[in-house]
Amino acid sequence: MDYLWTPWRYQYISQVAGKQPECIFCDAASRTDDDVTLVVLRGKRCFVILNRYPYTSGHAMVVPYEHVAELSLCDAATLSELMLLAQRLEGAMKILYKPDGLNYGMNLGRAAGAGIAGHLHLHALPRWTGDTNFMTVVEEGFGLSS
Repeated sequence: MDYLWTPWRYQYISQVAGKQPECIFCDAASRTDDDVTLVVLRGKRCFVILNRYPYTSGHAMVVPYEHVAELSLCDAATLSELMLLAQRLEGAMKILYKPDGLNYGMNLGRAAGAGIAGHLHLHALPRWTGDTNFMTVVEEGFGLSS
């Protein structure tokens, strides 16, 4: 496989990317129309939001309210709530989507692949046996298959 193509994200790439608020997470945090912003849970220091252009069904993110780009800039209470909300999200995803597994991850910085580099967020993606993940993409040509 030479390219990983997610056609459902084309709208984001072609139209929406240049028309977003300065920070979509700060914008969502400050608003009260959670049905529009796709915020599904609000904590004291962090919130859970669905990805408008998901890589998989159920793709959500746990986001601190504070606009920080690095884990080192978060206080212990924020980091604790981030993980506690990730734990609650895991339970909800297991009930709602019945996945075979879950991916959790962060891209810190533009070079690491962060689409919103200035505001830390933890991605949560339900996964199913046989779906495309990064290993099936990168293993071709590298002899990683058994």
